[in-house]
Amino acid sequence: MDGDGSHRRRPSPNLALSCAAATAFLLLVSAAAALALYLVFRPRRPEIAVEAVRIPTFAASNGTVSFTFSQYAAVRNPNRASSFVHYDSSLQIVYAGSQVGFMFIPAGSIDAGRTQYMEATFSVRSFPLAPPEIVSAVAAPAEGVVEVESKMRMRGRVRVMRWFNHRVVSVVGCRVAVSAIDGSVLGFHCLS
Repeated sequence: MDGDGSHRRRPSPNLALSCAAATAFLLLVSAAAALALYLVFRPRRPEIAVEAVRIPTFAASNGTVSFTFSQYAAVRNPNRASSFVHYDSSLQIVYAGSQVGFMFIPAGSIDAGRTQYMEATFSVRSFPLAPPEIVSAVAAPAEGVVEVESKMRMRGRVRVMRWFNHRVVSVVGCRVAVSAIDGSVLGFHCLS
């Protein structure tokens, strides 16, 4: 007893245990909510699908070729709540390890969950056909086939929860077999 006649109460162990349990529950719920938000809103790279490749003009003479290259692609933004803003994107044409054509893709934006269809058409500078030992067996000039590789690179950013920017890059490479006689596309195979 104190001098004034009142008793001092000690906190009961049940109250401390209840506070600890409530704190642990709130931490668990917060962690689960953060994980769910990350899984739903985590930034994802755009998905590129090359749908067609065409050679509108083609010329071959004295062991060199030149042509116009057209590539049609669908770029899908898989993010649920963020648009994909792309910039510094390009399409490159490579033959026997050397770049023979290049084009910048204009900057733009693809809304969340949407697909944008893109067409890139440009002239490829004249280049000599490589000796057979440099070119793969599938595309040997003796078979009348010129094999080029197109590399489409989409670079940009995805805004996460309106505050954070996340940089993403998506690349697709295609091997394109072109007839050395008339420039028709014999086939193409793409890998991301």
